[in-house]
Amino acid sequence: MPDRTEPQPPASAPRPPSPPRPVYQTALGASSPERITLLGQDLAEDVMGTVGFGELAFWLAAQRRPTPGQTRVFEAVLAALADHGFTPTAIVTRLTYLSAPDSVQGALAAGLLGGGSRFLGVTEDCGRFLHNVLEAVDGPLPDDDAGWDALALATVTARREAGAFVPGLGHHVHKQGDPRTPRLLRIAAEEDLVGPHLALFAAIGRVHPHVLGKTLPLNGAGVCGAALADLGLPLELLRGFALLARTAGLIGQLAEELRHPVGNDIFLSVDLNNRSIAPDPYLPEQH
Repeated sequence: MPDRTEPQPPASAPRPPSPPRPVYQTALGASSPERITLLGQDLAEDVMGTVGFGELAFWLAAQRRPTPGQTRVFEAVLAALADHGFTPTAIVTRLTYLSAPDSVQGALAAGLLGGGSRFLGVTEDCGRFLHNVLEAVDGPLPDDDAGWDALALATVTARREAGAFVPGLGHHVHKQGDPRTPRLLRIAAEEDLVGPHLALFAAIGRVHPHVLGKTLPLNGAGVCGAALADLGLPLELLRGFALLARTAGLIGQLAEELRHPVGNDIFLSVDLNNRSIAPDPYLPEQH
C-alpha cells in the first residue's frame, strides 16, 4: 500500500517570516515598568503637582502647552459652564442616583447625556457658527469695530431672512444680560486673546437690535464657544469641554444630594400629582 504521508521540508528550511507587529502611535500616555510618560513628560516628576488640571486638559486636547493667558481664559470657560443649578442635567443626575445609588458613573453619565442643543451644546453651536461666518469672508477680516459691526449686521440680517436664530443670542433667565459674558470678554482682553470669534460675537451683541427690533443678551454658553474657538481648540471638541466643566458640577450635585437630598421629593412630586386622562391618539395629518 503506498505511503500517503505528506513530504516534510528538510529541517534546515527557513521558516516563513513573522508578520510585522502593529504599531499604535500616540503622543499621550504610555507606561513602562519604570515610568509613565504623558505628552512627552514624566508624569510623576514633571506633571503631578506642577501642571494644573485645566492646563493639562487644554494640553491633552491641543497637544501644545497653553500659555498662562490661554490657561486663564480656558479655566474661566470651565468655571462658567460648571453648574447652573437645577437644570435638567442636574435633576436627572440626582434622580438616577436615587434609582441606582450603587452607580455613581450612571448618575454622572445620565446628566452628561443631556448635554444638547438647549443645554451645553450651545457652546459648540456658537463656536461653529462664528467659524463658518469667518470662513466665508472674502478677503481680510475686519480690523476695527466698524468693520466687525458691518459683518455682524450682514450675518444677523441673513439669519433673520432665513428664519434661523443666532446661536448664543438670548437667555431664558438672564434677559437683561448674562453676567458671564462681559466678564469672559474682559478676561480675554486682559490676556490679549480677543480673536476673530469673540470680536464677531461682541459685534453681534451691538448690532442685532437694529435687525430684530429688540435687545437680547449674549449668553454665557455662546461666549464660551467663541473663546474656545479663539484659543484654537478643535471645533469638534467644543461640546466636550462643556461636558468636562459640567462633570465637576454634577459631582457637586451628587455631593449635595448625599447631604441634602431632593431627588426623592422630585420623584414624589411627579408620582403623587400625576392624573390619568383620556388617550390623545396621534394623527399624522395633524402634525
